[in-house]
Amino acid sequence: MSGLPQPRMEPVDGLPTRVRVYEVAPRDGLQAETDILPTAVKAELCRRLYEAGSRDLEVTSFVPATWIPQFADAERLVAGLDVPTGARAVGLVPNLRGLHRAIDAGVREVSVVVSASESFARANLNTSREGAVERAEEVAAAATAEGVPVRGYVSMAFGDPWEGAVDPATVVEAAVRLYRAGCSTVAVSDTIGVGTPGLTTRVVRDVLAAGIPVEAVALHLHDTYGQGLANVYAALSLGVAEFDSSVGGLGRCPYAKGATGNLATEDLVWMLHGLGIETGLDLGALAATTAWLARVRGVAAPSNVATALAAAASAVDTPSTAGGGR
Repeated sequence: MSGLPQPRMEPVDGLPTRVRVYEVAPRDGLQAETDILPTAVKAELCRRLYEAGSRDLEVTSFVPATWIPQFADAERLVAGLDVPTGARAVGLVPNLRGLHRAIDAGVREVSVVVSASESFARANLNTSREGAVERAEEVAAAATAEGVPVRGYVSMAFGDPWEGAVDPATVVEAAVRLYRAGCSTVAVSDTIGVGTPGLTTRVVRDVLAAGIPVEAVALHLHDTYGQGLANVYAALSLGVAEFDSSVGGLGRCPYAKGATGNLATEDLVWMLHGLGIETGLDLGALAATTAWLARVRGVAAPSNVATALAAAASAVDTPSTAGGGR
């Protein structure tokens, strides 16, 4: 996709100069999809993402296949990956058993999930809100003892489909406990995409005020109401420099009614590059990956940037036959 449009760069003072884009398409992007992708396709997706410059990739989840059939092949996938030097291949684990599976498979970094709401903890994590935090603390302690870094998610940090508004104090409490348990990063997660810039600012400020350094805070955003990029900008203004996204906007939470896709990686990178913020990612390669996966799955590519770049590529390949203006 060389020669295609690129965002016009116009830096804004006070924003981070470099952002880590944490790619979740192979895990969060695929977990709720009903078409079970072959292991070879998942491995090819990871390969293409690494080639596009991704160095922070969540590749699978070590959950029971009865919970999420999409990840029954977690060990086979990890065994077939060629992870570039300096890149990450993170596996999500629900408990100690999942942690041991991940370590035995060769995974050297894991992630854990807690919930800011009681209802989501019971629907998604099969325990109470407190039980989920205690279990994550247990996993973090065991992983740290093995020299395995841990990343933590606080799900439903901006709203819950059953309970509605979520008290920011419960988000802060969970985030602090994950950080104190040894999570190197705490991803404050808008699982159903109901956040707005004002709410994002409030929650992130509260998390930072509780003593978690900004370098340890990330945002995991869904774009249900089209607020994803606005929420990114709000967090950038507070110094946050790590954001989760999914190539093509792939993914939704299977337990969160009404949730649509994750924030699309291409859309996020277009905005960041337009702000003069470095990501290390190749925008054209990301869009090409989205187009490839859409063809393989027989679905439309949902991200705005991938769609626009594909149209631009088509226009380049097909010269106009219209008469010239005078």
